[in-house]
Amino acid sequence: MQRRIRRRYGAEQRFRLLGLAAVILSAGFLAVLLVTMVMNGASGFLQTRIALPIDFPSAGLMLDPARLHGPGADLALAGAGIERATDAAAITAFGKDGDKWLSDGAWLNVREAVKRDPAILRGRSIVWVPAADTIDVAAKRQGGPAAEAIVTKLQARGAISTGFNLPFLTASDSTDPTRAGIWGAFKGSLFTMLVTLLIAFPIGVLSALYLEEYAPRNRWTDLIEVSINNLAAVPSIIFGLLGLAVFLGTFGMPRSASIVGGLTLALMTMPVIVIAGRNAIKAVPPSIRDAALGIGASPIQVVFHHVLPLALPGILTGTIIGMARALGETAPLLMIGMRAFIASPPARLTDPATVLPVQIFLWSDQIDRGFVEKTSAAIIVLLVFLLAMNSFAIYLRNKFETRW
Repeated sequence: MQRRIRRRYGAEQRFRLLGLAAVILSAGFLAVLLVTMVMNGASGFLQTRIALPIDFPSAGLMLDPARLHGPGADLALAGAGIERATDAAAITAFGKDGDKWLSDGAWLNVREAVKRDPAILRGRSIVWVPAADTIDVAAKRQGGPAAEAIVTKLQARGAISTGFNLPFLTASDSTDPTRAGIWGAFKGSLFTMLVTLLIAFPIGVLSALYLEEYAPRNRWTDLIEVSINNLAAVPSIIFGLLGLAVFLGTFGMPRSASIVGGLTLALMTMPVIVIAGRNAIKAVPPSIRDAALGIGASPIQVVFHHVLPLALPGILTGTIIGMARALGETAPLLMIGMRAFIASPPARLTDPATVLPVQIFLWSDQIDRGFVEKTSAAIIVLLVFLLAMNSFAIYLRNKFETRW
């Protein structure tokens, strides 16, 4: 008897150790993932800039300073030859390959400097412009010997600095990694998630209420329940094919638009919300219903004044799971064309857009070294976005939670 008891206690102790080891292993994998993303992506939030001296009077700009104060300022700057003047100033300052040290969009910084302060056209001025991709990578100690030698030369002249890359958060996609940003994809994700939530949450909750509180128990109801359970396990790309056939093929909605992406993801998220909602409604004690009916409440008052508020925390938990899955989906959105090159953020739900997961997928396929750190930085932004969305949903769940 004592030996059997010791064996049972030993088995229990080994089971506890296995469970602890599993938790530690999972936490280790998560830590490796986070550390890797932070190490690779931290440099994506930094940008290297070069101090470019420009002698504007001798640059030959075809520009009248008086036109910079009116509504035609952008048109005047467009034809002033600023790009040519920027390359010439770089060659004068840094040698025959100096223009290659600057980003392809360096002249845009010069244009903005002239537009902001037209007085610099009267003399020599220093404008900080983005460095080329190779110089930017070398300044972060990740480049080759030739690029590092250029960085050393610029550092000796005090003509290079590395600071926070604000355009990464405010710009849209670009073929130049030094100008690429996530704002367009981030805004597209916001629009898509908004449409998904507005469609999937109310329909999912009302469906769960009907199936649990009002639907008769027959073979048709059983068929609907089985279908919903099966839909929750269908691969996401199937929903992409459905969205392509229905929303684009049948209804002719705009391709690569946030509203189409939101409707497609709503179809995918809805079964998860229905299943979680039914389980939360079923978990409400029958005594709550009996007490409400006993004091004269109507059946609909019982459902909406008592059952639904008590089931709301569980419903929000299911919504969190469904929305988190939708936020990270790529395959269904690729099927409806949201992998297009979007150079400007969407202003409406019907404008062409992309989302963060698709943007990460597109950048990961680029060969430029600068896009590697941009990919990891975008993943960090996506994780922060997901954490913020989940934190808000958890706050709402805890606020409405009632213990009995």
